[in-house]
Amino acid sequence: MRDPNTKLRVNGKPNHAHQIGYACLQCDNARAHQYLLDHYKEYDFIWSSPPCPTHSRLNSMIIKNTGKVRYPDMKLYEEVIFLQHHCKNKYVVENVVPYYKPMLNPLERDRHLYWSNFKLPNKLSNRTNSGNLNQKSIMKDLCDFHDYDFRKYKGSQRVLKIARNLVDYEAGKTILETAIGITRKQNVNQTELF
Repeated sequence: MRDPNTKLRVNGKPNHAHQIGYACLQCDNARAHQYLLDHYKEYDFIWSSPPCPTHSRLNSMIIKNTGKVRYPDMKLYEEVIFLQHHCKNKYVVENVVPYYKPMLNPLERDRHLYWSNFKLPNKLSNRTNSGNLNQKSIMKDLCDFHDYDFRKYKGSQRVLKIARNLVDYEAGKTILETAIGITRKQNVNQTELF
């Protein structure tokens, strides 16, 4: 939904979507799932990142170490199927690479999977984060990589979990620009004529 008067800040900085005239909405998981169902037609572009703990490879290790099993939260696939069959606007659904073979043919980029109704570039970011962060400096390394001090966060989620699962902001920007048709010179595979 285009609304240039909406002010959105992420990490204390103006959000790229806002800079190009897009309104953004963020809400908690339970409300977001229902909100998507009720309002998907109102947006030009939808980015959804359903909760991933039950899909992650870490979940597989927790099950192995504790014996405590749980079903994967299928809201991820509910949203993908719903958007694939009903959404005429552009969308992307993002989640972690799971401990099982993912369904519905996502694209894998770095540590994330993407389901989308438009073609994503092969390379989403020039920045690299190996994921093999030094345990002694992991929070500092993640703060540096994401250009944000996660220690300022005062919510109830574990800070390290948020920092590790966050999509690289350059990848997010590339996906948004691709959705709205902005082409970067390095993404064009055409020989110059002159």
